Amino acid sequence: MTRELTHTEKRLLLQIARDAIQRALQGEGRQRLDPKEYPPHLREIGACFVTLTRKGELRGCVGSIEASQPLVLDVRDRSLAAAFEDPRFPPLSPRELSELEIEISILTPPERLQYHDPADLPGLLRPGVDGVILTYQFRRATFLPQVWEKLPEPEVFLGRLCQKMGLEAGAWRHYLMEVETYQVEMFTEGEVLS
Repeated sequence: MTRELTHTEKRLLLQIARDAIQRALQGEGRQRLDPKEYPPHLREIGACFVTLTRKGELRGCVGSIEASQPLVLDVRDRSLAAAFEDPRFPPLSPRELSELEIEISILTPPERLQYHDPADLPGLLRPGVDGVILTYQFRRATFLPQVWEKLPEPEVFLGRLCQKMGLEAGAWRHYLMEVETYQVEMFTEGEVLS
């Protein structure tokens, strides 16, 4: 993304997300979107995460790290995946829709973080600012910057991210992993639509 989204653009993306989920729950299939019908900024190739919460609890979160399609299509696709394909949760049911809060995080392109000693890694991260992608061999996992709110200590943050990859919590201390960071522009229905 080349600039921050306007209030109108945020509203449009949140509406796309909710409409996609609602249509799927009604059995109408994937909504057809023509990116040309949206503002130029939303037609740019972009990557996002869509996080769903219900009564303050996580209900689904799926995203893309690398931009591969117009942002409007990425928001639609990640919304459907968060609602129906997050392996941690059963597919969303129609009765849950009215209690659902949608959060969208638009990602900047990831940048490789250079380091030579695992002991240096925690000090190179910016809590509350950086999303982090760890890659080791064939495993890869990410935490959005929002995760720092629950895991404010870099060592704990990295440990949980290793566990998310299926490794032991201390793996980051023992191996030089590929580390990338990114930032997000995050907004929720509660902030934008109220």
